[in-house]
Amino acid sequence: MITIVNYEMGNLFSVENAFKYLGYETKITDNPNEIENSKIIILPGVGSFNKAMQIIKSKKIDIGIKEGVKKGSKILGICLGMQLLGESSHEDGFCQGLGLINKKVQKFNSKEVLNMKIPHVGFNSVFFNSNKKLYKGILENTDFYFVHSYRMNSDEINEQSKNIFSYFNYGSDFIASFEIDNIYGTQFHPEKSQTNGLILLKNFVEIGS
Repeated sequence: MITIVNYEMGNLFSVENAFKYLGYETKITDNPNEIENSKIIILPGVGSFNKAMQIIKSKKIDIGIKEGVKKGSKILGICLGMQLLGESSHEDGFCQGLGLINKKVQKFNSKEVLNMKIPHVGFNSVFFNSNKKLYKGILENTDFYFVHSYRMNSDEINEQSKNIFSYFNYGSDFIASFEIDNIYGTQFHPEKSQTNGLILLKNFVEIGS
């Protein structure tokens, strides 16, 4: 059973349909107890970081997610969902995130994207090490679908960071995904990334099985 977290701001049915196409059973819920006791958690999202966290806290979804991860559940954050796994964002005012990874979320600025259009929308290449679990069977430099104005702050890219993060280039290099123990995130939308996105979702479900 794959649990898709409903905090009223996600592209829930696109994600659900992708997993159903792959043959997996899904459940959409905002119940913190159900989330806590799920083995596989998907945190999708589109919209404002601040508004999302207000809803998540009001429904105590944050407690369900943190307790589930503490018990060893796998979680995959998608787009805004990935950003919510980080420390904080200034989108619509400063707001603390779930704090599951040590990353802050900031808006693109014109200088770092070399005056290209913001938001970053469309297919873009993702660069990753061959040992990445999410990308098993996927060729490096494969395109995935992005749509976002905010991004996680990037560390200096080195061999150590490449073991955790994958990157995309949009004027500068930015974090496209991460794999940290049982916590995973993609800035892009795998459910909108055609065949390779479906492969990535299947890879995530099968990690550790």
